[in-house]
Order: sequence, then C-alpha cells, then structure tokens
Amino acid sequence: MAEPGRRAVATGEEAAMACHVEGEKYDADVAIIGAGPVGTLLAILLGRQGRKVTLIERWTTHYALPRAVTYDHEIARILATLGIDSENDPAISFHDELYYWKNKDRQNLQIVDWQSQSASGWRVRYWFNQPMMEKRLLDIAATIPGITLMRGWQGIGLAQDDTGVTLSLQRNPEEAGPNGEARTLRSRFLAGTDGANSFVREALGIENEDKGYFFDWLILDMIPGFDYVASRGDEPAQWQLCDPARPTTIVPGGPGPVPGGPARRRWEFMVLPGESAHEMQKPERAWELLAPWGLTPENSEFERSAVYRFQARWAKQWNKGRCLIGGDAAHLMPPFAGEGMCAGIRDAVAMAWRLNGILDGTFGLGVLDSYTTERIEHAKHYINFSQELGQIICIADEAVARDRDARMIADLAARRGAPVPSDICQLGRGAWCVESPHAGELSVQGIVEIAGRRGRFDQVVGQGWVLLGRAQDPISSLTPEQRDQFAQIGGIAVRLGNGAGQVRDVEGTIGRWLDRIAAEFVLIRPDFYVALAAATPEILQARFARIIWELHLSQPAPLAAE
Repeated sequence: MAEPGRRAVATGEEAAMACHVEGEKYDADVAIIGAGPVGTLLAILLGRQGRKVTLIERWTTHYALPRAVTYDHEIARILATLGIDSENDPAISFHDELYYWKNKDRQNLQIVDWQSQSASGWRVRYWFNQPMMEKRLLDIAATIPGITLMRGWQGIGLAQDDTGVTLSLQRNPEEAGPNGEARTLRSRFLAGTDGANSFVREALGIENEDKGYFFDWLILDMIPGFDYVASRGDEPAQWQLCDPARPTTIVPGGPGPVPGGPARRRWEFMVLPGESAHEMQKPERAWELLAPWGLTPENSEFERSAVYRFQARWAKQWNKGRCLIGGDAAHLMPPFAGEGMCAGIRDAVAMAWRLNGILDGTFGLGVLDSYTTERIEHAKHYINFSQELGQIICIADEAVARDRDARMIADLAARRGAPVPSDICQLGRGAWCVESPHAGELSVQGIVEIAGRRGRFDQVVGQGWVLLGRAQDPISSLTPEQRDQFAQIGGIAVRLGNGAGQVRDVEGTIGRWLDRIAAEFVLIRPDFYVALAAATPEILQARFARIIWELHLSQPAPLAAE
C-alpha cells in the first residue's frame, strides 16, 4: 500500500513560522470562539496537524451538566480517529433496539431504525454523557502543544481583511465585572462555534432562515438508583409517548456516574398551552411528572432540570471571508432525530480539512465556499426530518391526535412495520462529483487486513484523501500530473487484494459495495464522504480533475471531458 505525499505533523518551529506571513505576525493560525464539543474537536483536528490554535471560552469552568445525550454512527467513526472507541468506553453506551413512537394506548405510530449496524462500520445509535465526553476532548486538546485555551473571555468585536482576522476580546463581565481586562488577537482564520446566540454570526451580519417552529419542553436528566430499563418489563429503552395529555420523550442518558452502576435516563415533557415554564421547572412539579415512571426522591436524584425551546433554523451563510461558523451557531433543530450535536461534529471535521489544506498551502481560499454549500443542505435534511418527527408528537389536541393515530397506524401497517432508516443523507453541491454513484454520501467501511494488522478500514489504512482501487492499481490509473496532485493533497493509495502491499477485504464488505455501485475506483475524502466513484481509468481521470478543481489546488490540471 503506497502513501505518496503523506505529510508529517509540523514541528513546533514550523508551527511558529506558520503564524508569520509576509512579515505579519499572528497570534494564531485559527482562533475558535466556543469550547464546547464542536470547537474543541476542531481545535484538536487543527492542532494535530501542527497548527497554532487559540480556543476561547467565555466561562471559566467546564459546564458539568448534561445537554446532548446521543450520537450516530458517523460521529462514532469520527471519534475513533481520536482513539475513542464507542463500543468500549465508560462514557458511552448503546441499546440494540428500534426507536418507537407510540400513541396513548401504546400502539406503534412510527418506528425508526436505531438498531442496525450502519454501512459505515458502527452502530446506528449511541448514548453518552456530554460532560464526560467533553472532558475527554479537552484532555486530548491539552496534550497538543499548539492549542491554547483561554477561559473567561468573550468576543466583543471582529474585523477581517485579506490576510487575517482581528478579534477584540474582553473578560466575561458576568465573572470579571464590567471593567474586565481587554485584549486583541490576530489570527489567519476565525471559527465561531459559540452557540445559538453566536457573537461571530451576529458580528458577520449573517441572517438565519427560521422555519417558525417553537415548542417549549421540560428536560429532566435523572440518575435512578436502580436499573430503570429492567424495571419496566417490555417497555422500550428509547421511545416517544405521543399522548396529547402530555407528549413525553423517554430515552437513555448515557452511563451512570458509577462504573457498572445504574445508567442515566432522560425525560422530556412538552409544556402544554397555558402552562408556565417557570412552574414546570419547580422540583415538586417535576417529581409529579416522574411519579408514573417509578421515580421518586427516595430512589432517584436530579442531575438537571431546564425548560428548552425547540427550534428549527439555519444560518443562510456559513463562511464569510476568513470566518466560518458551525454547531448551534449555524443551525438548530428539534431533538427528536438525535442529530443536533452530530451536525456540529460534522461541521468541525468539514472545517478542519479545508483549513488544514489552506494553511499548508495546498488549497485556495475558494474551497471554503463548498463548506457552506455542502453543510447547509446536509443539516437541512436533518432539521426537516427532526421537524417531521416533532409534528408527530407535539400535538396536544385529542381530535387531532386521533386523526394522526388512524393515519399513521394505517401507514405503518401498509409497510408491514418496516422501520424508517435514519442514516442516509447526501451533502449539498461541493467537492464531490454529482455524476458518481454514492458520491456525496458516507463511504462504506468494512474490516480489512494488511501486513498482519486487522481492523476497521479507517484505523488500518488511515484518514485523508484515500484512493481505493480494485482490479487495477489506482495510482497508475491517474495521469502523471494527477499523480503529482494526489501527492500534493497527501493522498493514500489503496488496492484491494491478497498480494503483497495490498489490503485484504476480510468480510467482502467493500467489494460488495463496489459491485453495488458498479465502481472499480473510489476517492474517499478526509471526512469519509465519497468524492467520486469510477468504473474505468478514463472516468477516474476526468472526475479526479473536477475534484482538484473544486479544491482550488495551487496548480490544478485543466478539466477533461468524460
């Protein structure tokens, strides 16, 4: 297996030099505002490539209460690149069950597939404790010399020009008082992962597209003192009760605080018309709502109680000049599909490979435009899916609920109870070939082996621009100029087979995928999405030229016709 053009991580001296361009001094290659999971992951992905990163967080201490509780197979795949194994980690759990939506009589209205093993090599759904996960990410970031974490600071102004961004910072007045210290920071790029009320988004003048979806829900994160799932008999571990008297979400909350002990659980209760959000948050009201589920002050404890407004919106633009936004700064969605944080993690990976490519001189600034076009459409898919699921449950009128029940029970029977898949989604237009089968979607991952090492493809082969070939050598199937370009982007060439230097497809997973899409070659991007698929060297060459063009490579080849 050849790895032409594979780059090593920059040394400390090289990283320092990266912050000097034409005599201008920079405090950081990339400044990131917001040190939640999205911003911290972005910092890690940049810092591991030798970038100098300043991660800015307005709060002085880590927020130790749950927010997100679930993620999907794609996020498991991303976390695996950091050494976090979702199958064997104390902060992560899974339930091999479908995701049920039931009416007040416990009849199934909808079933979502959260049980399958995904084509990308991981389970469709995992459950986790966000504070534990965030601490893991922060611990990883702390081991990377190029990452500086500034706690207790917030952005109050920004200005950008052709070569960088000047950020005005102030000590958080909620913690340091109104006359807190101020400073400026100069970086080559700025990423705003600073939440729904994003300073960066507002400073850039980026507007939101709002779907006008607003529902208040009480979120209760609980630590039962017993095995809740076992105590409930045949009741699912993860489900929605679509009872107009009180629409309710009942799902896992990740592992418990004691290893091997009872797991966390989450309940979400819709605030009904005429009810007070303030009254709903009172402990006595929360215990009343939990009583039918077997939780009492004697056998369980509160971890968090809060009323959240579920919304559906996205920013109209995610990059502007040298600034980008991601996570809740770029999109908000109802939680019913469990995809809110997942979308933010995808944002971090999509920003990282583009910024790394620009900072090492491989890509032009124009590659940032595809970040917006690809990610907006992908996020909109999950926003719309989440809203559709929300329209099932957010019904408080008995007559409307009866009509819904009759329609959905009939629809479910018509498809013989088959669950709805939740793991297929395509990127918006960008750095991938629309003519290619499976392009713009996640690549399939199987178990492979080379030189006695066996495991998932990503862990055995590596992450980057991976050109996979089957009957023919993928490198020799490119033109000489394209081989140089492939080396320039740090490409990894892989040929399936049983010969020396070839990668053995242990279970035949990848071979069956290539058969299904009638491809002999596939180019996989650093975010694991398929850039192109081709059946012949000639088609490979034409489509590879288009990808290079989309990447704004410093010396692209002219486009060729297929």
